[in-house]
Amino acid sequence: MSSLPDRIRTLAEAVFPAAVATRRDLHRHPELAFEEVRTAAQVAARLAALGIAHTTGVAKTGVVGFIEGTGGPGPTLALRADMDALPILEQATHDYASLHPGKMHACGHDAHTASLLGTAEILQQLRGELRGRIQLIFQPSEEKSPGGARVMIEEGVLSGPGTQAILGQHVMPLLPAGTVGIRPGLYMASTDELYITLYGKGGHGAQPHTTVDPVAIMAQVITALQQVISRKNDPRRPSVLTIGRVIAEGATNVIPEKVELQGTFRAFDETWRAAAHGHIRQIITGITESLGGRAEVTIVEGYPVLVNDEALTSRVKNHLQAYVGPENVVDLDLWTAAEDFAFYTHQIPGCFYRLGTRNEARGIVHGLHTPQFDIDEEALRLSTGLMAYLAIETLRELAG
Repeated sequence: MSSLPDRIRTLAEAVFPAAVATRRDLHRHPELAFEEVRTAAQVAARLAALGIAHTTGVAKTGVVGFIEGTGGPGPTLALRADMDALPILEQATHDYASLHPGKMHACGHDAHTASLLGTAEILQQLRGELRGRIQLIFQPSEEKSPGGARVMIEEGVLSGPGTQAILGQHVMPLLPAGTVGIRPGLYMASTDELYITLYGKGGHGAQPHTTVDPVAIMAQVITALQQVISRKNDPRRPSVLTIGRVIAEGATNVIPEKVELQGTFRAFDETWRAAAHGHIRQIITGITESLGGRAEVTIVEGYPVLVNDEALTSRVKNHLQAYVGPENVVDLDLWTAAEDFAFYTHQIPGCFYRLGTRNEARGIVHGLHTPQFDIDEEALRLSTGLMAYLAIETLRELAG
């Protein structure tokens, strides 16, 4: 009798054409955060066809399904895929390019959804290997705060079935197709949005002494904010503060009444994150008021730090190596991007790993969130079976 990995690989080959077709269909019809109506309908129809019980309308457009194992009683393991696209105009010539200008699957969520559907089909055929049950989470709105994960958790997606752990798979264009990446412990940063308005007194550019120049104040604020990172933060603790947008609607000879700033703050430590918010407010307010102006500071707290559970991730890494070979498993570094999968990891043990999708020979090299982003679809030949194998082995370990 063939081994479990070989049986899964055979099933993965069988679902591969459907995974590619589904991914291309979703890519042609991208939907933004909490607007994934067509996508959710596609997911629900596929689960129904597979005989998998599911619920729609979770967190507005999310879908949650359950595969009941027949290999004996046990816990519940969740598998998550996000479904939303980004507000980006795609620059592509392939025949599955977005049909909706200004909307694009530039982060691979179409591949995540298609892959988890393929995994579900494999697991449905291998229910005898499951000790417990698998929860399938098709999540909306990963790309937009407050994040679909947070809303799903608030609606009880982790509490009802007693889910004990969760796995997430995300494409990675920095890794060649056929490889996977993983990191235990701290992996991805928290992310907060900064909205700053500096009020002064406008006037003629030739008479600055009659004004309170918010543009001059802005220059000092932007420079001083970097001291949050260089002087307030422990240099052994990665952190980022970027001001990415400035709106100062004056003219060559007009000093405006106000200046608006927008930016992002990222950290890998929740205690430092909270402290930094205080430093940011203090620096902005102090400088502005000392120069005669007034500041309004809004910090919109986004996703928390993503922490891969050490014990779970160690086991997952062993299973990755067993399925793809140790030479194809890459140890990842910290990444200052953010992911709302982090919300799950603050509730239950989680492991978020990366699926390589790069193919330099075919020019598939562009990064996430770019107009040229694409994946080597050969990665879908691996992704469905890989997650199925991880699910079976992880569930078996959770069952003891």
